[in-house]
Amino acid sequence: MDESTGAAGAPQPMAGTTIEIDRIMAMIPHRYPMLLIDRVVDVVADRSAVGIKNVTLNEPHFQGHFPGHPVMPGVMIVEAMAQTAAVLVVHTLGPNAEGKLVYFMSIDGARFRRPVVPGNVLHIHVLKERSRGNVWRFNAEAKVDGHVVAEATYAAMIRDR
Repeated sequence: MDESTGAAGAPQPMAGTTIEIDRIMAMIPHRYPMLLIDRVVDVVADRSAVGIKNVTLNEPHFQGHFPGHPVMPGVMIVEAMAQTAAVLVVHTLGPNAEGKLVYFMSIDGARFRRPVVPGNVLHIHVLKERSRGNVWRFNAEAKVDGHVVAEATYAAMIRDR
């Protein structure tokens, strides 16, 4: 990986690739209302990515979760983590992996620290822990304004449709 020297002279990783919404939709099969990431930035193949989700009041889950006090459901945050990881997997494997499905196998240690509300910008930091064959394991943190709002470790399997 390319590196540059930071202020203290220590090597610093270079920023990775940015993937916009049109490419995300070519890479993974999710569509509205279940496509939960708007962009993926700092993608470093086989290593990490940061998903961006602009949380808006017009999303369907806010009609019932909770009327008068909209809060993004934790399961939707975990799904956004999985979609960010799926984009990382497809980016790593290349064009032949586009459109394949990435299925959850396990979710461990999910913690929800703060509510996510309309107007927030969710930054989903995904780090590949390991991969063996078509099974991948990730650690993820979701942040709003630099504060961790959720975290989880999960495994997923990539498969043909």
